[in-house]
Amino acid sequence: MTDERTNRGNPSPGNETTVKHAAQDTEQESTAAKLVSPHGDNRSGTEENAGPATVTDERASPSRPAPRNEATEKHAAQDTASEGTAAKSVSPVPSRGGGRRWLWIVGLGVPALAAVLLFGIPRVLLALTTVSTDDAYVNGHVTFVAARVPGQVSEVLVDDNDRVKKGDVLVRLDPVPYQVQVAIKKAAVETAETNLATAQAQVTVDVAQARANRFKLQHAIEDVDNQIANLRAALATLDSKKAALELAKANLKRGEVVERRAISEEDLDLRRETVKVDEAAVEQALEQVYAIRASLGLPTEPPAGKDLADVPPDLDENFSAVRQALADLMQGVARIGYYPTSWDATPKQAIAAFIKQDPEGNLDRIFAHLITQAPDIKQAQAKLTEARRDLEQAELNLSYCNIVSEIDGVVTGRDVNPGNNVQVGQGLMAVRSLREIWIDANFKETQLADLRIGQRARCEVDMYGNRREFEGRITGFTMGTGETLSLLPPQNATGNFVKIVQRLPVRIELTHYDPDKDPLFVGLSVIPYVYYKEPPTGTGAGDFLKPLASLPQATTEPQP
Repeated sequence: MTDERTNRGNPSPGNETTVKHAAQDTEQESTAAKLVSPHGDNRSGTEENAGPATVTDERASPSRPAPRNEATEKHAAQDTASEGTAAKSVSPVPSRGGGRRWLWIVGLGVPALAAVLLFGIPRVLLALTTVSTDDAYVNGHVTFVAARVPGQVSEVLVDDNDRVKKGDVLVRLDPVPYQVQVAIKKAAVETAETNLATAQAQVTVDVAQARANRFKLQHAIEDVDNQIANLRAALATLDSKKAALELAKANLKRGEVVERRAISEEDLDLRRETVKVDEAAVEQALEQVYAIRASLGLPTEPPAGKDLADVPPDLDENFSAVRQALADLMQGVARIGYYPTSWDATPKQAIAAFIKQDPEGNLDRIFAHLITQAPDIKQAQAKLTEARRDLEQAELNLSYCNIVSEIDGVVTGRDVNPGNNVQVGQGLMAVRSLREIWIDANFKETQLADLRIGQRARCEVDMYGNRREFEGRITGFTMGTGETLSLLPPQNATGNFVKIVQRLPVRIELTHYDPDKDPLFVGLSVIPYVYYKEPPTGTGAGDFLKPLASLPQATTEPQP
């Protein structure tokens, strides 16, 4: 070491050449390390720091003194040049320094650690905050198109996979038989309208007849009153005749008592004739009274204690002619729909009850109302309504010849061709909805504890992969596992029992779903992720069961 320092302090020409070649070798090795390593600056810096020391150690070692002749220096320069050339084409040898090995470890470890952090942490967080299953499928409503009337198919306008709108005509049936039925029903309507007009005219005649019968009743009452008045007049006449008879008898008696010289025989005979005449007159007047009483329906001889002038006070209401007129009146108003409150009512009571139908007693309004309620008119109106309903049914059947789509969707399962004869209810094809789409996720029963209605769900569809994700929310839980709702449910009470984890279908409704951009097809596999730690939203949020729906009520009792 003393010699080396001495030589460094007083360099000889040979030593200067050696040091110069060593510096050139170190610079060439640093350049080669920069070309090989992606982190050239760090490696070259490390190599520059290590290179001179190594060269100095090799050349300053006491056991190997550097030769000072020209031949030795020439060979050393050639060796250094060869090492520099090899360093340019060959990567550094790890054994030449521990720094390079560390750089390789860091260069490979950092990207691997970054990849683990980039892809691993999100998956761990996803597993800790969601519940998922791969047993989930797209489901949707399907409407089966069927014939509503029998007939022969004349035209089929769609085929499988055609997209249709609500109201589009899918199939046409032969309309001719139904057009004939429409014409027949129209003729029946016209006949019913004519019958109604006839009934209205007949009821108008009945109303006029009822008015006439009312006047007949009034006339009958007046006749009875006249007869009673005639009876009283006849009784007065009878009394007058009786008085004349008494006077004649008195005159005759006076004539017979006095002396014959005071009155002549002729005068006496005249008085006797007058008595006979007055007796006949009394008898005639009495017979007249009897005749009037008989015409009034009274006995000719009054009961004991009664005289010939005694007449019942309600004779004008109970007289036979009056009752007949009343019966005719009731018969007439019965044809227009009026029925008396009592068949024993007197004419005055019957007329009063009839007039009470209007608060003001207006007969015109009463009869106008009765016309609308007349049985004949009601019957004619009912037949007209029936004819019109038959016409509407015929027109409806004619419209059913055009079989239309009830929803927007896509046609599937076409099973009809022109010329086929179809029956009512026969399935022709199906239309699957494009917008009424949801996810049926069959979660294990051990996954249901944290699931509730309203929780957000993110769905990955195998058809789109990671390119498209669908958002949704839980809207309900099926009231039964898949096995219990199957065609042959298990009977665990018989035989050996093996417990199997059950799956419950959970319905996930999609939000902001647009079938025009990213359509979903029924049956596609889905992987839903339910974020059960997020607060649920929407109707029934946080519950297992949906709230009670507000639906119209209808009675189950039979209507009278």
